[in-house]
Amino acid sequence: MMDVNADEVESLRALLAPTGWLERTALFAGALRRSARTPHGLLIFGSAIYEPWHMTAHLEDESRLAGLPELRPTLVRWAPPPGAPAHLSVGLQRLREADRNHTLLVVSAGMAQADLLERVDDVRRLGATVLALDRGDPELEGLAHESLAVPEATAPVSFDAAQHLVSAAAGRPPVSGSGRRARRGPPDREPPTGFRPWLARLLDSVTGTPAE
Repeated sequence: MMDVNADEVESLRALLAPTGWLERTALFAGALRRSARTPHGLLIFGSAIYEPWHMTAHLEDESRLAGLPELRPTLVRWAPPPGAPAHLSVGLQRLREADRNHTLLVVSAGMAQADLLERVDDVRRLGATVLALDRGDPELEGLAHESLAVPEATAPVSFDAAQHLVSAAAGRPPVSGSGRRARRGPPDREPPTGFRPWLARLLDSVTGTPAE
């Protein structure tokens, strides 16, 4: 993990705190964490021209670091090419197999077209929970049980950074009744928790500095 000095922590905290963005992100991430209850049950889906590789990679990392297999995502693609690796070859048939044990996270960088909306509606009718991370798309958000809009003109972070924020917050262990964070993950390794490690991952996304 990269070293984050106190000035960077306080500067970014001061930047985001007045916007309410940390709270909004935490609420959306909490909904994602609660709805993703079973391994292989979290499906990530985008448009035919925007595949959410970044969100998939971020959640994959968080699932591994936090010991939360239910957060490990499956990227659903419109047209996987022949011979693609197994994790990149999941096509639209996977959506038709969804049920109430599944969560569909739609990550859309633009206004959703009719074909995307139709498939999201179908998945919702099958009983799956639908969440949307988007640019402020009323039609898509109307189909979602929970949504987080990242308006291009007014959001304090980029769309990619918002994906990182949500992923990092989703991987943070919930607080137990005693006020201490519930332990998750392998017993011989406590996953990194707290504001500084979480913020370090965000700064990695914003600045492009590789984490160690």
